[in-house]
Amino acid sequence: MNRDSIVPTPLRHIPWRLLALVVTIGGFGLVVLYSAAGGNMRPWAMSQGIRFAMFVGLAILISWAGEERLKRAAMPTYGIIVFLLLLVELFGFVGGGSRRWLDLGFIRVQPSELMKPVIVLAVARFYDMLPAGEIRRFSAIWPPALLIGVPAALVLVQPDLGTALMICGGGVTVAFLAGVPLRLFGGAALALAAAFPIALSFMHDYQRDRIEIFLNPESDPLGTGYHIIQSKIAIGSGGLFGKGFLAGTQSHLDYLPERHTDFVFATMAEEWGLVGGVALILAFLLVIRWGMRVAGRAKGRFARLTAAGLATTIFFYVAINLAMVMGLAPVVGIPLPLVSFGGSAMMTVLICIGMLMAIDRSAQRP
Repeated sequence: MNRDSIVPTPLRHIPWRLLALVVTIGGFGLVVLYSAAGGNMRPWAMSQGIRFAMFVGLAILISWAGEERLKRAAMPTYGIIVFLLLLVELFGFVGGGSRRWLDLGFIRVQPSELMKPVIVLAVARFYDMLPAGEIRRFSAIWPPALLIGVPAALVLVQPDLGTALMICGGGVTVAFLAGVPLRLFGGAALALAAAFPIALSFMHDYQRDRIEIFLNPESDPLGTGYHIIQSKIAIGSGGLFGKGFLAGTQSHLDYLPERHTDFVFATMAEEWGLVGGVALILAFLLVIRWGMRVAGRAKGRFARLTAAGLATTIFFYVAINLAMVMGLAPVVGIPLPLVSFGGSAMMTVLICIGMLMAIDRSAQRP
């Protein structure tokens, strides 16, 4: 009997292997959070598991949207998120010294997280509408620069440097893949380098401290350098195979700050060692590789740019977090998606995966 004749059509084109890999990463994240809480499902693992199940369901729903619906929704959704970012500036909830959330009573929404996949859609839609002959002209540069710059600036004043950088990274990646000449990127890089000293003067003290301490964390081992130093100790002490499940000392003795959020990889590496860390990184790379293969199979310009941009957004999440916890980049507050406690990054990455599945589903249609 033909398998396609018994499998319902809505389920036939879901990439179950990819979903199994995503569930494996998320499930491993729950194990790490269980250990970080000292062998307890509360306060992190249980609520994380509920959110994870909900967002996986959301990704499957998005996968049924189809490429054309994503294309039509790109610019309107971008406008809505920019409007929400403006509302954050006016009425946003303040937490941890930052104004990043809209408090709706029953839930707090962080519009800046939603902008990460939406900026990819918006810039991809612009280049999809742009005639091929215009790609090397100035008219191919300033509209995307405006699309990227407005939300990035609104996020930067919240302040949230890490998210602003990711919004810029996603949009610029799409522009690069669209064929914008490299010389224009070189000019933009020089302009940013020239403007950096000015931007540094407008940063908050803690942001400047993070950049300075990145270069020499040992200069303030009990202050701003404490996070990075303890993270390195936790990762290094794990060795090849780790200290064993529930046997981490840096996390369980409270030496490692933010052990369940930004520095969850250090918590994991201490107990699971180099083997566990490499396995987790490979799992993420397989997800990103699948996303780039979706881009390769996509039929239209919008679909190719969007898929590649979404896969790159997931890569930025993983690469920035790993560089941060290993002391290879300043601490900018980017969590490890699907593993760190919290719903924002998990939601964003699963939305990206849902849209990638939608593009892949459209590419499989005759």
